[in-house]
Amino acid sequence: MSVALHMGTCSWNYDSWVGLVYGEPKARSADYLVEYAKKYRSVEIDSWFYRIPAARDVEEYAAAVDRDFRFICKAPMDLTLTHRRGKAGEPNPAFLSPELYSHFLERTTALHGQISAIILEFEYLNRQKMPDAVMFREKLERFAASVPRDIPLAIEARNAAYIDAEWFGFISRNALIHVFSEKRYMPPVVDLYRRWGGLLGDTVILRLMGGDREAIEAATGGRWDHIVDPKPGLPAIGGMIAELLASGRDVHVDVNNHFEGSAPLTMERLLEYL
Repeated sequence: MSVALHMGTCSWNYDSWVGLVYGEPKARSADYLVEYAKKYRSVEIDSWFYRIPAARDVEEYAAAVDRDFRFICKAPMDLTLTHRRGKAGEPNPAFLSPELYSHFLERTTALHGQISAIILEFEYLNRQKMPDAVMFREKLERFAASVPRDIPLAIEARNAAYIDAEWFGFISRNALIHVFSEKRYMPPVVDLYRRWGGLLGDTVILRLMGGDREAIEAATGGRWDHIVDPKPGLPAIGGMIAELLASGRDVHVDVNNHFEGSAPLTMERLLEYL
């Protein structure tokens, strides 16, 4: 197993990063990715959460980077929403559909050698959407057993009560990856790591997402080139990452602009603690 730190941002298509990451504005996302890959070696593809990509777009991303560049990508929300978008109370027939997942894999073929993991990101599940953690794990287990697993599958649960010893045992038994999400309404990732770190597998994914999106968007004015909300817990997160690396684990860190106001500057701050 190769032990490494893969640090990148959650998406990359921001004009306000000109002067910080990019030399000049670009017309297309793929054009920005060419320059991004010269500075960073990993990135999260967030846009696929909202739609299955066209094969030509995936091919453009593959052509924009070298073969050692790594991606973390999110599977479409149609896989992880229990109910239809915009139709309250109507079950989603595509929820954890192996057929939809296979279609997604087919569309993303051009990048398969470079995708470190595919994240299934779930919303907070109230009891009307999911009766309990046991049923959630059962549904995930059936899904994991019925889809191709050439690309590692990672799970981001947004129910804090679901994340316990039973959860990490389930993750281990099914060869899944737990996604640590530093996010509003979730326990601090360092607290979860201190409690359950001994149950982690060889790969760890950490997403620094932030708190009130509307507040930080107002504070930045939509320009993501400066820190507006420095997080006092960042040194502890750096310590957590250092310990994970020292323990022989492969660590992926994806940083969102909404975490502190500028993902590239947060990464610089985080590296100071490593």
